[in-house]
Amino acid sequence: MMRVRFPLLVLLGTVFLASVCVSLKVREDENNPFYLRSSNSFQTLFENQNGRIRLLQRFNKRSPQLENLRDYRIVQFQSKPNTILLPHHADADFLLFVLSGRAILTLVNNDDRDSYNLHPGDAQRIPAGTTYYLVNPHDHQNLKIIKLAIPVNKPGRYDDFFLSSTQAQQSYLQGFSHNILETSFHEINRVLFGEEEEQRQQEGVIVELSKEQIRQLSRRAKSSSRKTISSEDEPFNLRSRNPIYSNNFGKFFEITPEKNPQLRDLDIFLSSVDINEGALLLPHFNSKAIVILVINEGDANIELVGIKEQQQKQKQEEEPLEVQRYRAELSEDDVFVIPAAYPFVVNATSNLNFLAFGINAENNQRNFLAGEKDNVVRQIERQVQELAFPGSAQDVERLLKKQRESYFVDAQPQQKEEGSKGRKGPFPSILGALY
Repeated sequence: MMRVRFPLLVLLGTVFLASVCVSLKVREDENNPFYLRSSNSFQTLFENQNGRIRLLQRFNKRSPQLENLRDYRIVQFQSKPNTILLPHHADADFLLFVLSGRAILTLVNNDDRDSYNLHPGDAQRIPAGTTYYLVNPHDHQNLKIIKLAIPVNKPGRYDDFFLSSTQAQQSYLQGFSHNILETSFHEINRVLFGEEEEQRQQEGVIVELSKEQIRQLSRRAKSSSRKTISSEDEPFNLRSRNPIYSNNFGKFFEITPEKNPQLRDLDIFLSSVDINEGALLLPHFNSKAIVILVINEGDANIELVGIKEQQQKQKQEEEPLEVQRYRAELSEDDVFVIPAAYPFVVNATSNLNFLAFGINAENNQRNFLAGEKDNVVRQIERQVQELAFPGSAQDVERLLKKQRESYFVDAQPQQKEEGSKGRKGPFPSILGALY
C-alpha cells in the first residue's frame, strides 16, 4: 500500500506532505539514468557532405534501470536535398518515422518493389532482411528521419549490409570467394565493384542524384494513405486522425497496436505531441508501456517521479521509502526514457514537438493525476480519500476540482506566482498543475 501512496502524495500537493515521512531525492541532468543528451549519447555511424547516420547508445549501458530496453536502439538519419541512401538491409526490424522533409522509400521484394512518397508524420515498418533505399527528392529541404531498431540476431546490436562498394565500406558481396562470384556473376569486379586499380566512385552510402534520376525514381512512388491508419504493409500517417487529446495549449496524436497491424506486430504505440510555449502536459503515468521520448523541435523541462531502490540494511525495522525525482532540460534530438508506472510531467519552454515510442504497448492505459478528464485520482471513493490523505474528503475533492482544464494547461500563471514568491528555477512545480 505504501508504494502506491507515496507518488500520489508528491503529486497532490504540499498540503498532503506535511505528515508523511518521505525523503525526496532529486536527480539532476548529469546523473539522470533516464536522460540521454544528444551531444554525447549518439555515435556517428556515417557522415559526409550529403548526410549522416547516428546511433543512440544502448539503453542498458546507460543504466541497469533500462535493462528491459536492451533489445531496442534509436537511429537518426539526415540527408541533404537530391540525395539517396544506397540499397541495404539489416538484421533488425525498423519502425521508421519522418520528422521533417520529404522522402521516397523503396522496399525491394524477391519479385517486385514498392515505392512510397513520405511526408512528415508518416510511419512505416521495415521488416528485418528487407532491402530498401531512401531518396530525398526535395530541391531545398533536408530530410530528417528517426528509426526504432529491434535487432533479431543479437540483443541491442545489428549490422547494415550494403550492396554498394564505396570508400566508406565494402559491398557484402565482396565477402564471397572469387570462384563463387565468378560462378554466380560474370565480370563481377568490373561491373559491380570496378577494376581493382580504379578508385571507387562513391565516397559513401549517401550520394547525390541528378534531377533526371529523381524524376525516374518518383514515377512509381505512391503516397501514404491519409484516410486510414490500419494498413498492413503501407505507410500510415500519425496525424491522419484527430488528436486523442487537444485544447488551446497542445495536441496529442497517437496510434496504438489495437488500431494498426504494423504496430501490433511490434507491440509498440506511436505518439506525436505538440505543446505551446509555456504550457504543461499534466502529470500522468502509463500502466505498462515503457516510453522512449525523442525531442523533434523546441525545448522542454521534464520531471519524473519514482521510488528509490533501497539498499539492504541490517536494521530489523522497515525504513521509510524514498521518493526520487528525476529532472532534465531537453533540447532537439535529446532522448528521455519513461518507465511504466512512473508519473511524469512535461513543460514546454518553447513551442515543442516530440515523438514517443511506447514499448510493450498493447492494452496500455494512460492515467492522468490532474485535470478534469481521465483523472484516476478523482475516481477514488471519498471514504478511501479520507484514509489516504491527511486532508478531509471535502478538501481533497475541492483541490481536485480546482483544475478545470484537461491534459494540457497554461503553466505561465504558476511561473509568475512562483516568481513573486522569490522561487527560482525554469520549471514550474508539478504541484502547481493541481491548483
